[in-house]
Formats: sequence, C-alpha cells, structure tokens
Amino acid sequence: MDIVIKCPACSMDLTVDASAAGAQIKCPQCNTLLIVPKITADVSQSRGSGSLAFDRDLSEGDDAAMAKLLADAYGAMKREVGKAIVGQHEVIEQVIIAIFARSHCLLEGVPGLAKTYMVSNLSKAMDLSFKRVQFTPDLMPADITGTEVIQDDQEGRRSLVFMRGPIFAQMVLADEINRSPPKTQAALLEAMQEHSVTVGGKTYPLDEPFFVLATQNPVEQEGTYPLPEAQKDRFMFLVKVDYPKKAEEREVIARTTGAFSAKVEPCITGKEVEACQRLVRKVPVPDHVTNYVLELVRRARPDDDDALPLAKEYIDWGPGPRACQQLIMGGKVRAVLNGRPQVTVDDIAALAHPVLRHRIAPTFHAEAEGITVENIIDKLLEAIPRVATDDTIRIPAR
Repeated sequence: MDIVIKCPACSMDLTVDASAAGAQIKCPQCNTLLIVPKITADVSQSRGSGSLAFDRDLSEGDDAAMAKLLADAYGAMKREVGKAIVGQHEVIEQVIIAIFARSHCLLEGVPGLAKTYMVSNLSKAMDLSFKRVQFTPDLMPADITGTEVIQDDQEGRRSLVFMRGPIFAQMVLADEINRSPPKTQAALLEAMQEHSVTVGGKTYPLDEPFFVLATQNPVEQEGTYPLPEAQKDRFMFLVKVDYPKKAEEREVIARTTGAFSAKVEPCITGKEVEACQRLVRKVPVPDHVTNYVLELVRRARPDDDDALPLAKEYIDWGPGPRACQQLIMGGKVRAVLNGRPQVTVDDIAALAHPVLRHRIAPTFHAEAEGITVENIIDKLLEAIPRVATDDTIRIPAR
C-alpha cells in the first residue's frame, strides 16, 4: 500500500510505501524532513468539494436529472470561460465534448491564440486540477510521469520515494507535443490510453476524470518530431484554432491592455463529470444515424468496394473504425449538451471535420491541385445525403 505525503514547504506530493511508516524522509525538492505517518485517512483525492453552482447529490439511476445537469453545466461553462476567452465558441464546444466522451484533443494553431489560457480557465470551470508541460527536444519521459529517488532516514534506512510528475493532474496541457522525441511522446500517449503510469514495476492510477490537451504549431516544423498517424488516431478530435474575427480581436485588445480581470467560477464537480461520462453512453442512436456514420467513414476509404470516386482520386488512406466510434460518442455528448434525447445526423455532420481531418491522408494529386483535407471532408458531406432511413444510404448515380 502506498501513502501520499504533501511536503508543507514546497507542496510536492511524495508517494512512499506504507511499510516505511514512522520513518523520516527528505523532500527531494527542498530537503525538508518529513515523517511518514503510521495511520492515514482516505487518500483518494476529493473532487469538487467547494460550493458549486451545480453541486448536488444525484443518484446514478436518475438519468433525466443527470442529463439536465449536463446541459445546464454546459451553458454555465460557456458563460464562465467566456469571461476570460473572447470567441472560439466551436473550439470550446469541441473540447468540452471530448471531455464528456472521456477522450482527448489535439489542438493546432499558431502561437498567441490563448490555447493555454483557455484550457486553464476551462479546468477552473470544471473544478479540475491543471498542469502544463512545455515539450522540448531534451524532455525525458520521467519529466512527465515522475521518477523514484532513494531517501535516507535518520537511522540510515533507505527507501524509494516516488516523485509524481505533472501527468498526475486531471487536465494536462502538452504544449507543442511535436517538439519532443517519440520516446517522450509515447510516455504521454500511454497514460492517455491506460489512465495509469508504470514506474519501477509499480502502476500508479491517474486522477479521474483525466484529460490531455496537446497542441501543435502548424507553421514552424523545423526540429520537430511529427506525431505518427497511429498516435494521432488516439486523439478524438484535431481542433483547429483560428484567428479571431475583427470585433473579437478588438475586444481582446481592450481586455488585455486594460484593468480587466475575470474570475472563472466552477460549474460542475469532478465526480459529476465522471457520472456524466457514464450517462452519455446510454444515449440511444437511431439506425439511420449509425448507417450515416458507416457510409461517411467507409466511403472515404479508397480501397473499399463502395468508395466514392472522390475518395479514389483524392484520398491516399482513409479513416479506421475508431473514427466511427468517435463520431458516435461525440454525437451522443452533443445531443445531451443541447438537451436532446437521441443523436441526430446533424450531430454527426457537425463533428465530421474534427474527427476526420487527422484520419485522412490526401494523395499527391489532391495536394498538387490545392485540395486540402478540409475540402475533401466537405465533398464527403455533400456526396452522402442526410436521409432518415433504416436502410443503407444510397448514393445517387453520377
């Protein structure tokens, strides 16, 4: 059994084995002497213990009340984050959808678009702990996950103490993930998949709910290590963060160069987020919506017998089964956030771009003609009709 001790001087969390109870150890960061307690209370981290706008005792069986909680909290989160962030409504919506779908996001945008600030304020609105990791070429896996150090007590006994890394937070921002080598990237992606970290033969569970937001700079690619396609596929969405509109940029200037300050209040607790993550899986999906997802994904595979002509011409390789899963899960969350009892085809179409843009590789012919992945997805949405039928969708003959 492990005991988590917080250093009173530097607030670092130290994980020690319970067998070391009564021993003295030094904090590796500030050298403060600490005594391992013999009796510990419940060390599970409590989430959302403050006075929150939507803090209530909801039973797991009360799905209607939980759905209303999620819809109300979504509106409140948008208002609270809007105190600090101007515009970027689609980006905020897609990040929130990924959180409630229990998945992760990859953000792409030029520097200076408040990506870090947005994630930090979103963590406050959801009452989640937040850590930011700046990825650099010399960053090592232990700098993210943490490492074990040897400590001597006053009696000369040695014990291993696990120093937790920044991955032990509920919301982690991996800033410029393509700046670090593949070994370091893989350490983060393992935590994303398993929601745990293994160091020295021991597995440490991560705090739930756990969410990773990674950013990439699409402009400067010199000295970077682009994520392999298989690793990109682990992210639910590739969210494009664009420049603000003129009126929004005027408001940004006014806020950031004056005396304006925003205090973001929590709107939902971590435990309620977990309950909502379980709730969205119960949302029904009509057969015609599932058929639409299948047609949208399968007809984008150039080697498929039913592939669209544009797929054979413009797509080198298409999306895999995980794209279907993410479209369905995203559609479920979007339906609940908008107060609807089931998924519609419009929910799927609204999420097609963030789900598919990193799962489609254009051919050289498409790039030579200036046809981007965004253009290809637009053409897919135009070619596949949004019809409400339980039968397989029929593509009109050309």
